[in-house]
Amino acid sequence: MSVEIQRRRLLALAAGTAVLPLLSHPSWALDYPTRTVRILVGFPAASATDVVARLIAQALSARLGRQFVVENRPGAGSNIAADAVVHAAPDGYTLLAMTVTNTVNATLYPHLDFDITRDVAPVAITFKSPLVLTVSPTLAIKTVPELIAYGKAHPGKLNFASFGNGSAPHINGALFKMKTGIDMVHVPYRGSPVPDLIAGRVQVLIAPMPVVIAQVRSGKLVALAVTSATPSAALPGVPPLGKFVPGYDTAIWHGIVAPKNTPTDIVDKLNKEIDAVLAEPSIKASFAKYGGVPMGGAPADLARLIASEKQKWATVIERAHITLN
Repeated sequence: MSVEIQRRRLLALAAGTAVLPLLSHPSWALDYPTRTVRILVGFPAASATDVVARLIAQALSARLGRQFVVENRPGAGSNIAADAVVHAAPDGYTLLAMTVTNTVNATLYPHLDFDITRDVAPVAITFKSPLVLTVSPTLAIKTVPELIAYGKAHPGKLNFASFGNGSAPHINGALFKMKTGIDMVHVPYRGSPVPDLIAGRVQVLIAPMPVVIAQVRSGKLVALAVTSATPSAALPGVPPLGKFVPGYDTAIWHGIVAPKNTPTDIVDKLNKEIDAVLAEPSIKASFAKYGGVPMGGAPADLARLIASEKQKWATVIERAHITLN
């Protein structure tokens, strides 16, 4: 056999080998999943993120006949869980229950070794809920204009609480200060500030709806507004904050992402199944208990949300000089 013939056969063999993964690629989604899928949550058990992830995991397990299990990896504002997913095998068996916090962290933690907009494969938006601007009943304030007027008349007298530097209540409080020009003092908590808010030791909290909805409904806290552009069915009669503070429109949202380079057909299958789960009446009813609505949509919708939220909160963090210290 001549050297030239040998060379041609080797090239043909190499070309055929290169094509094999492409030919078998559709079977990945056809068979997926063949084993347990982990959904990593960067917050403790019973947190809103954990609850939403478990509802979705249970429904996916029932639909696909394989276990979807939630694994809690709290710490560093969800960065530990995000880092684990970013560096996991891109095979669809390790997913992240992502939240708005991950887009905030992109600016708040300047030395992360991953980029949340570049190093994940967005799958689907799952849950969205406004935050609630609440005040202590000891403050005797019932409307947003009254709060703004009081803040301007008493600079530095209002304390607004949060779950720590860079948390959603912190950056939303900072945004409220920027847009209204009132001077409030930030008081970060390691645990929940709700008991101190009820008692009047702090006066203001812009909290995710699941955190305060029970206290608002029972009258222990006063809800002045929701942060969405439109009213929330979960708190009828509570106006949107944008009615009084033009341009104020924020939300808590959750989504599912996979490691970058996860095969497109697996991402699409997950997206299709999650959309089907979110359409189930039981899921809608469960989300409504927490003041949220199921979202769904294409992976590109989540990609756009991640990019826009990263930019929005980067601006707030930089202008308000928010740091982890």
